[in-house]
Amino acid sequence: MREKIVDFLWGTQQRKIWTSVIVGLFAASILIRFIAPVPPPHVALSGEPIFSTGPKWFTNSVLTTIIVDIVLILLALAVRFNLKEIPGAFQNFMEAIIEALYGLAESVAGKNASKFFPWVATIFLFVIISNWSGMLPGVGSIGFYHPTDKDKHGEHAAASESDAGSLLDRQLAMAGGSIVLAAPERVQEAPAAAESEHGKFIPLFRAPSADLNVTFALAISTMVMVQIWGVRFLGGSYFHKFFNFSGPNPFMKGINGFVGILELVSEFARVIAFGFRLFGNVFAGEIVLATMAFLVAFLLPVPFYVLELFVGFVQALVFMMLALVFFHMATISHGSHDEHH
Repeated sequence: MREKIVDFLWGTQQRKIWTSVIVGLFAASILIRFIAPVPPPHVALSGEPIFSTGPKWFTNSVLTTIIVDIVLILLALAVRFNLKEIPGAFQNFMEAIIEALYGLAESVAGKNASKFFPWVATIFLFVIISNWSGMLPGVGSIGFYHPTDKDKHGEHAAASESDAGSLLDRQLAMAGGSIVLAAPERVQEAPAAAESEHGKFIPLFRAPSADLNVTFALAISTMVMVQIWGVRFLGGSYFHKFFNFSGPNPFMKGINGFVGILELVSEFARVIAFGFRLFGNVFAGEIVLATMAFLVAFLLPVPFYVLELFVGFVQALVFMMLALVFFHMATISHGSHDEHH
């Protein structure tokens, strides 16, 4: 009985200590918020060109997309060339992921799962890494400044408009609460002065899923593959669902023709729904995280980071499953639709 009382009191004391530590850290974070204020979050609806005089298509989201692609390729090569009869922890982890994804594909597509799996698995891995990349330190906060129309400093504008080679001569520095690339002689300048001189801040990295161009490109590619799978399985008869004017009488012919038009419109609507669903969820999550970090930089954003991990996983899974369902539906003709359902 005495031991139980001691354990209870010890546990109560430990809980009080941890509660005091958390409350103290939270209070300190609020105090620091006023002593060293965090700059407002950087918000942009689309990717921004990294270089002011470089190609406009080479945006921060394109750069991050390339990095995500390289990570996927290296991951695939690492798995391919490290297969062992007695798998290690890494191989067991990757096999568990692949088996889970293939099980989902098989539950939807049945015997065609092996054909669709490489596509949908690639979509899932690309989307989930893209979603989670926005939560990495430095994404959205590391960058440099572009000159603006209001910039009156000719020497600084010339330095900002230099090409990629001149970036090697610059140093990382804090300016306005963000890490920027600046000339060595400007590293010691005050943050406010640096911000006013540098002009518009452009992040070097941006989560691909937070760029509407990337999500729409992924949506268009997916729906193009839907049409390709439909033609491969059904041939030219696949397009009958879009242009179907058959029927026993003129009224039914008109009804079937109208339904075909609705089917055609729905294909384009899926592209819009695909693109905006993924973009909206990831972009809104980044805004929430940036806002919480702006209000209270410590502890408060942690639950939102956990939530964004879950949301990023769910969005990748939803995108994969919808693509898989559309692939499978494209292989089913109208005549056999009732047999499958």
